[in-house]
Amino acid sequence: MAVKPSKADKKIAYDAKLCQLLDEYTQILIAAADNVGSKQLQNIRKGLRGDSVVLMGKNTMMKRSVRMHAEKTGNEAFLNLIPLLQGNVGLIFTKGDLKEVSEEVAKYKVGAPARVGLVAPIDVVVPPGNTGLDPSQTSFFQVLNIPTKINKGTVEIITPVELIKKGEKVGSSEAALLAKLGIRPFSYGLVVLSVYDNGSVFSPEVLDLTEDDLIEKFATGVSMVTALSLAISYPTLAAAPHMFINGYKNILAVAVATEYSFPQADKVKEYLADPSKFAVAAAPVAAAGGGAAPAAAPAEEEKKPEPEEESDDDMGFSLFD
Repeated sequence: MAVKPSKADKKIAYDAKLCQLLDEYTQILIAAADNVGSKQLQNIRKGLRGDSVVLMGKNTMMKRSVRMHAEKTGNEAFLNLIPLLQGNVGLIFTKGDLKEVSEEVAKYKVGAPARVGLVAPIDVVVPPGNTGLDPSQTSFFQVLNIPTKINKGTVEIITPVELIKKGEKVGSSEAALLAKLGIRPFSYGLVVLSVYDNGSVFSPEVLDLTEDDLIEKFATGVSMVTALSLAISYPTLAAAPHMFINGYKNILAVAVATEYSFPQADKVKEYLADPSKFAVAAAPVAAAGGGAAPAAAPAEEEKKPEPEEESDDDMGFSLFD
């Protein structure tokens, strides 16, 4: 007969398992497990089996094990996990891609009815249409101020009604009505709250960033650095081209206003001294762009046949016959 392990033995085994996982895995997803059933959690474990391990437990036990393991190994990066162990949370240790694992976890959500006293995570809207309930059930709708009408012996909701707002507690009338309508408005599953990667902790929204998003954010940062550098006249690599161009413009303005000159300013002065050269320079461009159209016009005129003169005699009689 197998000996049932004591609570102390279970704690020792749990501590050993958590420490082993901390040494083996460098990536951890901290996920909230509110309203997640045992069957649902079992399906999540099956779906992640292979490169990920889901570990649940009491927060005090996990904090103690993490703290002692950090002191034992000298790796203080583990201590970043302690502030994240708040509420009903679990740890998902993984060696796979963090984004793919997070998406896999999100797949295992199941619908749940609205229970009395439960805080609504989303707005609940009852859609219009036939409810299939007999007219004796109108009292539920009247209590909740839902406009209805009787259509073919059943109750029909006329307009969509916001029954419960996000953050409100579900009342007994709302719960009974949703149960009668067969509406399961809420869905629950593991929700990733934070991501731990080699000692760094960040929000799961970072996993949704693409390469284009990173390039766009980098370009925005470079433009801000450039604008700040130009505003305070502080040279940086990003602002250097703009500073050179602005410097050239200033020197060119001085050269134009005075007798001082340099090779890059000679041509500008030449154009300013004889404005007709602007027209000479623009003529070849205009000829290249619009020369083809006038040349094609005479050819079309030549191809166009001349209309034949109409005569009343063609029909064998004149106008006054």
